[in-house]
Amino acid sequence: MSKLRLALSIVVAVMFLIAATSCFVKVTEIEQGYESGGPVDFDDGGEPPVIPEGMVYVPCGIFTMGNTSFQGMYNEQPAHEVALSSFFIGKYEVTQAEYSQYMQADSCWTSEYGLGDNYPAYNVSWYDAIKYCNLRSLAEGLTPCYKIFGGTDPANWGSPNSTWNGVTCDWNANGYRLPTEAEWEYAARGATDEPNYLCSGSDDADSVAWYHYNSEGTSHPVGTKAPNGIGTYDMSGNIMEWCWDWYFRYIERNEPLQNPIGPKTGTSRLLRGGCWSYSAAGCSVSSRIKSGPSGSGYNYIGFRVCRSIR
Repeated sequence: MSKLRLALSIVVAVMFLIAATSCFVKVTEIEQGYESGGPVDFDDGGEPPVIPEGMVYVPCGIFTMGNTSFQGMYNEQPAHEVALSSFFIGKYEVTQAEYSQYMQADSCWTSEYGLGDNYPAYNVSWYDAIKYCNLRSLAEGLTPCYKIFGGTDPANWGSPNSTWNGVTCDWNANGYRLPTEAEWEYAARGATDEPNYLCSGSDDADSVAWYHYNSEGTSHPVGTKAPNGIGTYDMSGNIMEWCWDWYFRYIERNEPLQNPIGPKTGTSRLLRGGCWSYSAAGCSVSSRIKSGPSGSGYNYIGFRVCRSIR
């Protein structure tokens, strides 16, 4: 009887360990110059929270970030382990209709590169994206994530300029924000390492992405290709998507991380997902591009929104 009791105790202990480590990884001390979005939350095994309209629930977990085939660009390697808390992410890229609710419609949106309510908003700078997030949060009665000059109301921020680089993010706020680079890749991978697809949802770019060989040189309405495993669309191709992080090379930091949010300072912000003019490899889940945060006037750059669950 005692042996049976011991065996059961061991099984229970193992099951607990597996459950606990499913959303947690031991993390070494954060390097100087880098930040963490906070410790990874444990999943209590309960029901997922109520999912906001137009968003997808991404469960907490650990995944391998970066290019694992050793054939990608230098800035996609080395592959490294990352642990993330659960979060919400937009099912689609922010559309022109959604963007125009809070921001001035861009006069550069044309039928040549995609014009219409369900087309993605492009020609969007990083500064424009964070302003949109706070304006939408305020309009919906949510707590804004971004603070500039000590305030969260973009009406008091003035015109976008380099001083906006001092923006801070409240990671516990329930408002809209840009995904971190790690959150973006985890969602693009369908919150899993297996299968390890080239593009978001498939190795067949034609089925999930508008890219160089099928886009006819323009963006397309969101959600017109197949989704990935968690139900997000266009995370490969169509338009590039801004992330929160300043650009850096993985080689500069390759230890296990929890909720990483990138360097404290930099000159370029990160873009993910490739776009309608890129090859399939350029639209892969590990592909990384950088651009200055004030950069606009690009007919292939937009964004999708994210929300914390704390």
